[in-house]
Amino acid sequence: MISIPVGTFFEHNREELDLEVLAGWDGVERPIRIARIQKPGLALAGYLDQIHRDRVQILGKTEISYLAALETKVAWQRLNGLCSSGVSCLIVAKGLDVPDAMRELADRHKVPLLRSPEISSNLIRRVTNYLEDILAPETSVHGAMIDVFGVGILLLGKSGIGKSECALGLVERGHRLVGDDVVIIKRKVAGILSGSCDELIEHHIEIRGLGIINIKDLYGVSSIRKTKKLELIVELIEWLQGEEIERTGLDERTYSILDSSVPYLRIPVRPARDLSLIVEVAARNHLLKGMGYDAAQEFDINLSRKINSNRVKRKKPDLGSVE
Repeated sequence: MISIPVGTFFEHNREELDLEVLAGWDGVERPIRIARIQKPGLALAGYLDQIHRDRVQILGKTEISYLAALETKVAWQRLNGLCSSGVSCLIVAKGLDVPDAMRELADRHKVPLLRSPEISSNLIRRVTNYLEDILAPETSVHGAMIDVFGVGILLLGKSGIGKSECALGLVERGHRLVGDDVVIIKRKVAGILSGSCDELIEHHIEIRGLGIINIKDLYGVSSIRKTKKLELIVELIEWLQGEEIERTGLDERTYSILDSSVPYLRIPVRPARDLSLIVEVAARNHLLKGMGYDAAQEFDINLSRKINSNRVKRKKPDLGSVE
C-alpha cells in the first residue's frame, strides 16, 4: 500500500501551510496511508473505535474548546487514547493554543503534533488535495500527452513512429504539451486518470534528426501545462496492407490503465497523412460525444431508416389498373 512519512508531508507543506512542530517529532517516520482527513471529535468524546489508523487528525476550535471543558483527568484519558490509537499525526488548526497534556502525550507516544494558522475547512481541503495526489497509484507510459481543445490525449505507438512529431505539430497549432517520451499516469478519486511528466524532462521533446528542443522556450508558457486529466488515448500504428482498420467509428474501444478504462483509437500512419490534424479532429469528435452527439451513430441510424424505407417500397403490392 502506498504511504508517505509524516516528515515528508511536513517538508512538502511546511511553507504552504505555515506548519510548525510542537511535539512528537521522534515519530517523524510514521506513515500516512489514507488521503481522507479525520476530525477526532468522537474519539475525544470517548468513542475510540471511530478512529482510523494511518490518517491525519485535524483539531479545530471545537475540539480544543471541548478538551478545555473536560476535567483534567478525563481530558488526559481521551488524549492518551487518541495518541495511542495509531494515528499518523495531529494538526491543530487556526494557530490555537495546545494543551500541555497534548504535547506531553504526543512526545510519549511519538505522534507528531503540528500546528497551522489555516482555518479547519481550508486546512482539510488543502491537506486532502495534497494527499490524494501523492498517494494516488501511478504508472509510467512511453508516449506523449497533449491538451487538445481541453481534452487530455495520450499518444501511444512504437518507438520512431512519430508520436513526438505529432505532438510538436499540435503545439504548433496552439495546443499544450503535458509530456513527451515518459508520461506519468496517476489514478485519482473515482478512477479519474491524470497525466504529468518527470521534472527532469518536462517541456522537452526529442525530434529525430533535430535533437532535444524546449517547447516552453520556443513557444512560451502558454504551450505547456503541468498536468491534465486523461480522456482519450490515440495509438499510432503502421499502415499494413490488408489489415482491418475501423472506418465507421461505430466500434468504440477502450484502453485500460490502472484499472480505469479510457476511450481508445488506432490511427494508421502513412506518408502525407496529417496526423496532427487527425488527432485534432479526434479531440473535437470526443467533445461532441460528451455533449451527446455521435456522428457515426446518427449516420448509421439514418442509413438504416433509408434501407428500411426502400424495402417497404419494394414490397408494396401492384394492384393493377381499373377498367
